[in-house]
Amino acid sequence: MPSHTLILEIGIAVGLVAFVGLIANKLKFSVIPFFILIGMVLGQHAPQIGHIDLTFTESKPFIDFMGRLGVLFLLFYLGLEFSVGRLIKSGKSIVTGGTVYVLLNFVSGLLIGWMMDLPFKEMMVLCGIMTSSSTAIVAKVLTDLKRTANPETEVIMGMIMFDDLFIAMHISFLSGLILTGSSSFWTVAGTSLLALGFILTFLILGRKLVPAIDKLLQVKSSELFVLVIFALLFITAGFSETIHVAEAIGALMAGLVLADSQYIKKIEAMVLPYKDFFGAMFFFSFGLSIDILSLGGAVLWASIAALVTILGNLASGYFAARFSGMKNKTAFDIGFTLSARGEFSIIMANIGKAGGLLPVIQSFVVVYVLILSILSPLLTKESRNLWTKLFGKDEIKPKTIKRLSDLESGQTL
Repeated sequence: MPSHTLILEIGIAVGLVAFVGLIANKLKFSVIPFFILIGMVLGQHAPQIGHIDLTFTESKPFIDFMGRLGVLFLLFYLGLEFSVGRLIKSGKSIVTGGTVYVLLNFVSGLLIGWMMDLPFKEMMVLCGIMTSSSTAIVAKVLTDLKRTANPETEVIMGMIMFDDLFIAMHISFLSGLILTGSSSFWTVAGTSLLALGFILTFLILGRKLVPAIDKLLQVKSSELFVLVIFALLFITAGFSETIHVAEAIGALMAGLVLADSQYIKKIEAMVLPYKDFFGAMFFFSFGLSIDILSLGGAVLWASIAALVTILGNLASGYFAARFSGMKNKTAFDIGFTLSARGEFSIIMANIGKAGGLLPVIQSFVVVYVLILSILSPLLTKESRNLWTKLFGKDEIKPKTIKRLSDLESGQTL
């Protein structure tokens, strides 16, 4: 039976998350590492003050469930904002740059996994962790630095969309590889194909159901509007889990279908507070599950992986800048911005945890995400100063001044 302090414990947990969030906001920094750190600090070694257990032993199942909802809302919201049409319209340069980005980061994961001597399943999870850029951190950094109107921002967001598409495919692959618990190639291949079939079928049939869904959403009652949206989200996510497709993919599919609804703006406005609240609890619950004393063995490998990620992203930024016809210095803006890692890396690691993979993956992702979620915003802020220090300022060609005599003679300097 839950103790009489259950509600108080949850209240304290939410209060602590809000407190560190306020600190992060004051410092104009990403909140994600703060949410993870407060969970780790309290976690398994926190003291008990009177009747209040700061390890949150009694309330942890509820906090974990709120974190699970956080994953669903994060992927659902991503689906609402994702558009394959927009990706196609973004142009060949973004598709090419995105392909280079995914390949470089995926190969980096293979390299680090090989150096760590990881089994195949763990290596595939590691590749997903190292390829999954953080949409939340990237969007916040671009907004805070007032770079949303910059020409390279369109390239960055296009590459993020391309990466998100890869994430959806890789999660479906990991579902077949890990969540079935089978080592048979045909079983894994069958489940992966089932996941892909589920995605394609849902997209084709789901989009045809949008007019019928819109009729349901015509209700004036905000209560019924919320209930219809939540029913679609949870039923889709729950059904996908029953066929061994990650529930996160189901949530993403629900968002992709509703992205074509005429009520998309209203849905986004309604879902956003839930995404923010449960998303914060997701990072906090993840921190609670980590024993801070067990991270020592992962620090070296995570640090090497973070360095490889930054270098690889600078290379992909350079190619993206060249393909887009931009100046070479924008490579630093693109590369440093895309180096942020956060929510999707942790989701990949949680798939590995659900499949009973080696605990080193959990320790690795904590240190890796903390390093890059801190370094990426700092490097992005100083990207232009770093370029100038390394390569000097771009030469500015003096404007040619026409003299009166030249104008009279029709000549130009």
